[in-house]
Amino acid sequence: MRDFPVIRTAIPKRRYRLGRYSVSLLGDVESGDNREYRFIMAFVASGKSRPDLYVCSERNRDPGAGGSHGLRVVNSAMSEALDDDDRWNDIEPFAQQALKLGRQMLGLGDEEAVRMG
Repeated sequence: MRDFPVIRTAIPKRRYRLGRYSVSLLGDVESGDNREYRFIMAFVASGKSRPDLYVCSERNRDPGAGGSHGLRVVNSAMSEALDDDDRWNDIEPFAQQALKLGRQMLGLGDEEAVRMG
């Protein structure tokens, strides 16, 4: 999909295991698209090389937005902005919400995320 993040460079901040998915939380993202990412969480199914789902924190360019950063989910079928809030600029609230969204969107029910690093 054309809305998948174009990541030139990024620094892995955390890793998780969520069911059959390896999950990486990336920060210090330099993108090759027109978005300014604060964080990107990528969900990669076992045996695959490309993520099935991205949850992104993006800097809002609109001063009238509801917060400094927007939360966006992207997969092969959709790209949808969900929420604007200052808290998506902070790693802990972003990580918790991104894992919750990933669990819901990937149909993982009550699977618990295990932090690997």
